[in-house]
Amino acid sequence: MAADLSKVDKEIEQIRVYSVARMAELMEKRNVEKMIITNDNLEDDAKKSALDECLALNIQVLTVPPAEQWIYGKLNMQQVKDLKIEDLLQRKPITIDTTTISEDIRGRRVLITGAAGSIGSEIVRQVMTYGPAMVILCDQAESPLHDMQLEVQENYPDVPSVIFIADIRNYQRMKGLFLNYRPEMVFHAAAYKHVPMMEDNPSEAVFTNVLGTKHVADLSVAFGASKFVMISTDKAVNPTNVMGATKRIAEIYIQSLKSKHIANNEVIKTRFITTRFGNVLGSNGSVIPRFRSQIQKGGPITVTHPEIMRYFMTISEAVQLVLEAGVMGVGGEIYIFDMGKPVKISDLAMNMIRLAGLVPDKDIKITYTGLRPGEKLHEELLNQEELTLPTHHEKIKIAKVITYPYQQVIDDIDELIALNKQNNNTALVEKMKMIVPEFVSKNSQFELLDKKKDSMMVKTTV
Repeated sequence: MAADLSKVDKEIEQIRVYSVARMAELMEKRNVEKMIITNDNLEDDAKKSALDECLALNIQVLTVPPAEQWIYGKLNMQQVKDLKIEDLLQRKPITIDTTTISEDIRGRRVLITGAAGSIGSEIVRQVMTYGPAMVILCDQAESPLHDMQLEVQENYPDVPSVIFIADIRNYQRMKGLFLNYRPEMVFHAAAYKHVPMMEDNPSEAVFTNVLGTKHVADLSVAFGASKFVMISTDKAVNPTNVMGATKRIAEIYIQSLKSKHIANNEVIKTRFITTRFGNVLGSNGSVIPRFRSQIQKGGPITVTHPEIMRYFMTISEAVQLVLEAGVMGVGGEIYIFDMGKPVKISDLAMNMIRLAGLVPDKDIKITYTGLRPGEKLHEELLNQEELTLPTHHEKIKIAKVITYPYQQVIDDIDELIALNKQNNNTALVEKMKMIVPEFVSKNSQFELLDKKKDSMMVKTTV
């Protein structure tokens, strides 16, 4: 098959070259079952149309690396791989100013919390390439952190690194980290992120996502770190679940720190920057590895709802934008990333089945299980009250968000933490809804609190 029209209907080494437009005809005449495509230039529009055609015809797509990567100049069959759904979802590679990122990181001591997680580990990899003076990898997960230690020692032997096992909720342990290593830049990726689990365990979400973030932020100020970059989520926008609400409260807190020092006529050295984006491809707990496993077992693939949609971004791409946003931030901003168009999860499932050379609902069934606790059909990147401002990077915008005075914020968080110790989830979530008025639960046991609030508002109005 050829995208170059000049080669169509000609022969290359006695092999006829056909147009992509004749795919269906060839499938019928030649009984075509598979198409092999080289891994280079997958973003080419003609190749994209060929892939779409293959999916529509249930032709399995395989990939091989470019010829210069063939082993001993020959193609090894082990190099022939199934095309992954990630290859279809990826957009054209983003371009970032690596010079300014390098200047920002080179010679600095960098702390990365959640360093063994999907996002945190990729931040480690990318930061390591910019010549930092030291990278401190902090996580509470022993085995994944050990794996990262081995990876770092093997791939970045010349970059000084520290493996630090700690729970960000343990203030004294984290204070010891800051005392010993004095990080100058902090990338805060540690968080609980699974929506249904946090809906059932709100106290843990508050302890980690709110109190843990507060500990790391306060220590960054106390020890004069120049920059604190927080990894947030699109689920913090008009949250419908506990996880998203805790991330929004964390955003509110770190934004309030700047107003605290301004009110006290103090100079704050630490610039607080928040980055907010959607799902990352292949991350821990992502839908794609789950679907792949279900296909390997013969199905069914389980999707929560026929109309559920999500934004997707590759891990590498997300972290590049995090580093870029970290460079441009002057403090207090919430940056949102261009996530492209949202993807319908049912379409994602069907395409993954087709990529395996199978037929949806014939070879592999798709079943709908219903929305999970706290889940909504469509994620948003901005609150309704928010506007955005452009930056010099077309894929990064600044969200103009509502900010709150520090004293109000700290009073609310102190009360929230006090409630958290009482083992009363209802009172805890009710307080969260007071702090984040736009937090309206969906498919959750806490929907009753919204009805109660609406009832009280009606009585007040009357």
